Amino acid sequence: MFAAYAARIDRDQPLNGLELGERPAPVARPGWTTVNVKAASLNHHDLWSLRGVGLGEEALPMILGCDAAGIDQDGNEVVLHSVIGQSGHGVGPDEPRSILTERYQGTFAEQVTVPAWNLLPKPKELSFAEAACLPTAWLTAYRMLFTNAGVRPGDSVLVQGAGGGVATAAIVLGAAAGLRVFATSRSEDKRKRAVELGAEAALPTGGRLPQRVDAVIETVGAATWSHSVKSLKPGGTLVISGATSGFNPERTELNRIFFLELKVVGSTMGSKDELASLLNFCAAKGVRPVIDTTLPLDRAREGFAKLAEGEMFGKVVLTV
Repeated sequence: MFAAYAARIDRDQPLNGLELGERPAPVARPGWTTVNVKAASLNHHDLWSLRGVGLGEEALPMILGCDAAGIDQDGNEVVLHSVIGQSGHGVGPDEPRSILTERYQGTFAEQVTVPAWNLLPKPKELSFAEAACLPTAWLTAYRMLFTNAGVRPGDSVLVQGAGGGVATAAIVLGAAAGLRVFATSRSEDKRKRAVELGAEAALPTGGRLPQRVDAVIETVGAATWSHSVKSLKPGGTLVISGATSGFNPERTELNRIFFLELKVVGSTMGSKDELASLLNFCAAKGVRPVIDTTLPLDRAREGFAKLAEGEMFGKVVLTV
């Protein structure tokens, strides 16, 4: 079957390790099922995999891709929950949880095999491309907002780095849930898009907000960390799920964190139940993932290049 896969690890030039071509079809195993992939979306996790983060040389070649929607062996339209081993289903109780492609072949292929437990029904209101955007970036944003930040309608939220997959999802989901959403971006065009998607205001990176906020959704890391901490109300919550600009901020702002009794919460992915709630929310409220580009699988390299350049607004989707 045709697939996009990591053939080599290159920490400096990750796309050098990306290959497109034929790979063996999935092999059946007890408790697992095979899905015919209709659409799959890219995440920064795929670029990190090509750099060798979470993926060792011994696991190569590895088909990339965590997110997908498709048709299962019984003809049902399904969405994949991409955290493997969360429940023990299909892997046994002793295997630690992992994201698909850290241990098992991924979704950038004509077929993918996952534990049957990891499948959820695709709502009829969502296209395959839209549904394929949800299991990583949108699920991460959903958990950050509603589980870890614990915000409620009327609360205020700052989303750093408008344009990225998680940040875009947080703006759309927050606005749909009745939050006052503020966003930042270096790009004037992305700031305009953020307002169109429901942000009350969008400012240049590091810009002064009209008010301090109840929570900050942080995926940028070092470049925005100090601004995130300074933007919080006393007792506010900073939720972080990534650090695309680096892991070591110049200023940690520890004095503000303890003096204002701020909370810093790490967040990774989400549960199957949270994904089910996200799917229902999108279907019921007409919320749709923002898709920047849709490409056929054989043009996956273009999608990876777009992701690496950081010039997209929303998700890059590959169709099969």
